[in-house]
Amino acid sequence: MTKRVCIIGAGPSGLAQLRAFQSARQKGAEIPEIVCYEAQENWGGLWNYTWRTGVDEAGYPCHGSMYRYLWSNGPKEGLEFADYTFDEHFEREIASYPPRAVLFDYIEGRVKKADVRDWIQFNTMVRDVHYDEGTGKFTVTARNTRTDTETVEEFDHVIVASGHFSTPNVPYYPGFESFNGRILHAHDFRDAREFIGKEILILGTSYSAEDIGSQCWKYGCKSVTVAHRTAPMGFKWPDNWQEVPALVKVDGRTAHFKDGTSKEVDAIILCTGYKHHFPFLPDDLRLKTANRLAAADLYKGVVWVHNPKLFYLGMQDQWFTFNMFDAQAWWVRDCIMGRLELPDEETMKADPKAREAAEDALEDDYACIRYQGAYVQELIDETDYPSFDVEAANQAFFEWKKHKKQNIMEFRDHGYVSPMTGKKAPAHHTPWVDALDDSLEAYLQTEKETQDA
Repeated sequence: MTKRVCIIGAGPSGLAQLRAFQSARQKGAEIPEIVCYEAQENWGGLWNYTWRTGVDEAGYPCHGSMYRYLWSNGPKEGLEFADYTFDEHFEREIASYPPRAVLFDYIEGRVKKADVRDWIQFNTMVRDVHYDEGTGKFTVTARNTRTDTETVEEFDHVIVASGHFSTPNVPYYPGFESFNGRILHAHDFRDAREFIGKEILILGTSYSAEDIGSQCWKYGCKSVTVAHRTAPMGFKWPDNWQEVPALVKVDGRTAHFKDGTSKEVDAIILCTGYKHHFPFLPDDLRLKTANRLAAADLYKGVVWVHNPKLFYLGMQDQWFTFNMFDAQAWWVRDCIMGRLELPDEETMKADPKAREAAEDALEDDYACIRYQGAYVQELIDETDYPSFDVEAANQAFFEWKKHKKQNIMEFRDHGYVSPMTGKKAPAHHTPWVDALDDSLEAYLQTEKETQDA
């Protein structure tokens, strides 16, 4: 009998897996039967923007953390698909930091070309996954939220590609319950214009803290204060932006910090990270890991060592994204199709521990980038995923970091060399700080069209 494979999620990781199987079929291979469950009404995962927060229209937790006006905060040259370049999709070169709508269009272009939409059951929430030792199969229970009907199906393999940036980590600080402004997590942030003229406090020093603060600054908030627990981000911020030690408590609208200073604020935005959260999985199948480059209990970063018929995609902290998901998806495909042989259990369990130790020894972000680049290369070398110049992608990340240090509000005005085409991206027609329209149409205008407008 043909194997049956369940893919949970049709975001960038799940779509990478669909493309991997489609690529094998295109080359004449017999592939398993594929069923992909996607809770949202369209593909794209977090890149599929929704105005909704809290719960979706079916009453389930809203998956989306995407907000309006988001532009890529890393160079597109670090995430480009090796088998589908930006040049191919847009039929011309574009700048290095596309907004959300442009990246969504690019993601969608590849899977439209691959014609894999029929493998996806949309508006379908996976509710339970169970493994039977006797039959060696998984039973997957899923609910179609449109028809409010449930299905129960058996699979030989399950691939979890549901992401880990959608369940917010929400800390408590004394005084939150009586704060008479707005408190929200980055997960529920949607529009920077909500905070025009406001004094905002951001907790955290992650990329979301950096970018949400920048968005609010760009669209006219009165001031940005960022509180850190360990160390400040340390960029050259605008005059109305300050970094302070950790928040201690809130009294009315006054935020008190560890160094004894205080600040009157109108809103508090929690950029405090996300949890790896898989409520549909039982304990023996559920990944529990910190957000790090070497995820726990995953051989080669993808195989669940306690049951190698189960796979996870995209569970690492990320410098590389789309092409790393591809490298993982091609490797998982070949494992399922018998092209790769797994080692014994002891070897598999030792692998993530060795990767964790190697990560712990890394000196700085530059070493972390090389570490993840080497991981991507390792997977590519073992499959037929189109090889690309990983070192060129590393260099794009290095330049990006330097440009951020030079001027955090202008780093998106630079361009980098594509590892796939060898071409350097042109400058965007409008500096990021002045580009208030993030639509696909506005972004793809030529410089002349912009001037004429």
